[in-house]
Amino acid sequence: QVQLVESGGGLVQPGGSLRLTCAVSGSNPNFYSMGWFRQAPGKEREGLSCIHYGDDSTTYADSLKGRFTISRDRPKNTVYLQMDSLKPEDTATYYCNAVKVPTIYWGQGTQVTVSS
Repeated sequence: QVQLVESGGGLVQPGGSLRLTCAVSGSNPNFYSMGWFRQAPGKEREGLSCIHYGDDSTTYADSLKGRFTISRDRPKNTVYLQMDSLKPEDTATYYCNAVKVPTIYWGQGTQVTVSS
């Protein structure tokens, strides 16, 4: 069993930055691949980035165009999503997940609002 708690969301102006944090607790958290998703009102949940449990290799959605960076601090059991050059269309609830096939755990989400 793994528990995920996201934090770091808030209100930010266009062009600003935020760093989201996903605190991971439970059984062997470092054996899970971790991902970040978001869901805006009326839209489907969108995958943003993931980091592999074994070698910390990363993948990103093409739509992000290098604005977001995922990273992992294994001793702290924490995964981050650094978000730069934020746009109003980035407004959404952001979720992290932990995957060890076939099991997926989700956090409760953190709200990010990009507005002037």
